[in-house]
Amino acid sequence: MDAYHLGIDVSKAKLDCALRRPDGKFRNKVVGNNASGFNELIAWLERQKAAGPHACMEATGVYWEAVAEYLSTTGLTVSVINPSQIKAFGASRMVRTKTDKVDSQLIADFCTERHPESWQPPSPSERILRALVLRLESLQVMQTQESNRLDVARDIVKNEIQNHVDWLEAQKKSLIKRIREHIDNDPDLRGKQEILDSIPGLGERTIATLLAFYSDLTRFKSARQAVALAGLDPRHRESGSSVKGKSHMSKIGHAFLRKSLYMPAMTTLYKTDWGKHFYKRLASAGKPPKLIIGAMMRKLVHVAFGVLKSGKMFDPSLHRLD
Repeated sequence: MDAYHLGIDVSKAKLDCALRRPDGKFRNKVVGNNASGFNELIAWLERQKAAGPHACMEATGVYWEAVAEYLSTTGLTVSVINPSQIKAFGASRMVRTKTDKVDSQLIADFCTERHPESWQPPSPSERILRALVLRLESLQVMQTQESNRLDVARDIVKNEIQNHVDWLEAQKKSLIKRIREHIDNDPDLRGKQEILDSIPGLGERTIATLLAFYSDLTRFKSARQAVALAGLDPRHRESGSSVKGKSHMSKIGHAFLRKSLYMPAMTTLYKTDWGKHFYKRLASAGKPPKLIIGAMMRKLVHVAFGVLKSGKMFDPSLHRLD
């Protein structure tokens, strides 16, 4: 079947687009990464007589989200690919040139050969919550940076830095209130928050983060996919009889999710009964503390996925059998 594939190399200001025709030839177009650019892209596709192309792009920061959502609403099949996949695909083809045009064509070729799964856009409510949660994280990072500067700042600028720290604290409190109100005003999110709150070790901010990324489980076929989103899936390194490396996190996923789960994993391991049992079991098997913490981060995603999928509260008796 004749099919068109659209590779999009995304940057903050522009989209480098490569339309791969059924005969393998390319047509290229550069548009702005904004609403007018999206409309221009659709008009260009119509002029190319490219009926329903499969669009593919890398998950680069947050710059891909708007165009992915827009193309999805127009009825196009959209796939969002981990950049590591495209890098490996390019290496397998021995691509030595790296330009935006070459990258967009490589993405189109990847889409043609690999037929990646379609991306399912999050609900409007989930998108809002994610934006609020990520903004709160940004404020926390800025406040930490300013607090560190305050410790070594000269007297002439200390008041200015302190005022900024205080302002950031006020903004954080306001944002936390908005997150609470957003969840409370959404019956679906509120119900899922109550379920996640039954898991010992999870606090308010962690629950909000999990809801921001996992409230719509229809986008995941399994808990493994949910774990992979955070890059918490184990990566094994074995080859033949001579190479037997230690397994470690793949870290091919959302770094913010991993960061958000570190302290809850620590709290769960050392402050809750089910976490202590989990730690004891792995420690008795000779696992080092660092590996156990990573395993608990992964376990928390599995457990959160399970309770949200079932709609049932956390049952500690099930987790003393792990």
